[in-house]
Amino acid sequence: MVKRILLIMFSLLAAAVILIPISLFYILNNGNPYHKYLVNKHIPQHLVELGYPEEDIIEQAYLQPKHPINNDVYHGHYKVVFADEPQLEYLYGFTKKGKNVVQFCQKETLIAPRHYGEMTTDETKHSEEDCIGYFDNRD
Repeated sequence: MVKRILLIMFSLLAAAVILIPISLFYILNNGNPYHKYLVNKHIPQHLVELGYPEEDIIEQAYLQPKHPINNDVYHGHYKVVFADEPQLEYLYGFTKKGKNVVQFCQKETLIAPRHYGEMTTDETKHSEEDCIGYFDNRD
């Protein structure tokens, strides 16, 4: 009986030693899966509610930045490229408090595929009135 208990305890310890580092490595590289689910569920729905048909959007995707962003939103966010402004990537986030979709005031300026210029805060066609700063509230 004691051997069986020791075997179970050793097995649980071995599983923890193996699974915890693997889980941490996954989350550090790919982001929190729950946050990704929330962002992918609510932001496309927000765009539909604003009246954007699929034809107006060239690209939309979840992003996991490697640098700190605004702490009011989940770390993973969403990029949207509209057909009438293909040189700009609009960035959206999902707030931790209130669970609301927000647009970041900063937009990525696309120079060439995967090459970006300075971020812009200028008023553009698809800018929303209530936006938050991408780099605000970072500790």
